Amino acid sequence: MKAALKREHSEYPQSWAALTSGLALQQIIANACGPSLRMCFGYHFLKLGNLSAEIKCDECTINHKIAITARQQPYSSIVAKATDLPLTENSIDAVLLANELDFSADPHQILREVDRIITPNGHVIITGLNPFSLDGLLHLLPIKRRSLLAKARYFRQGRVNDWLQLLGFEIIEQRKLAHFSLFLNRSSAPMRWLNRFCQRYLPWSGAAYVIVARKREIPLSLVKPSWRLKPKFSAVGASVRVAKATKA
Repeated sequence: MKAALKREHSEYPQSWAALTSGLALQQIIANACGPSLRMCFGYHFLKLGNLSAEIKCDECTINHKIAITARQQPYSSIVAKATDLPLTENSIDAVLLANELDFSADPHQILREVDRIITPNGHVIITGLNPFSLDGLLHLLPIKRRSLLAKARYFRQGRVNDWLQLLGFEIIEQRKLAHFSLFLNRSSAPMRWLNRFCQRYLPWSGAAYVIVARKREIPLSLVKPSWRLKPKFSAVGASVRVAKATKA
């Protein structure tokens, strides 16, 4: 297993159009996140990263939506690093991370920042590239090395779940998406047949996955029990006799 922390990871997509079949994947992720967005309530919703900012979240009931990107973009609300967010603790009710971890040099720090800013019982939605898909196998081969997909991290879904659970998040939902190859032309007849076969018989082989988690709040103050131990022995009153001194 490769270490999650890297010194640098400069290959970062500026938009979904920069990825091979990225626009198709963007639409699939937007449709998949729709039901999860309906369970998000509160006042502030954060889209973290360029790819997250381009995801339409029309089904989200939170009106105030913020987009934070590393560089100025037309859809940016704040320009800042994902590893050092200029937000106060417990200020964001829900966070969307659309393939942000796949192109990050320090995914642990990103999740720590999300844990810091998200409110108790707040939701985080994470999408990533599946290393056990056909693209995950092609990613290991020396083909299409110029593609940004070939330079992605491809973190395992179970590994991301472990990171979230260590931070105190509860996994609510997870599933695979996009049962087709992002590298190959999926419009051909053989690829369409392969896509239908994988979706029906190999559901774990989707090109991407989505994880929905909720931040659990653990009270720090101890709760005193309402019951009391009954002592085995009770105090018994004893009479004291005072002997009168007799004069000799």
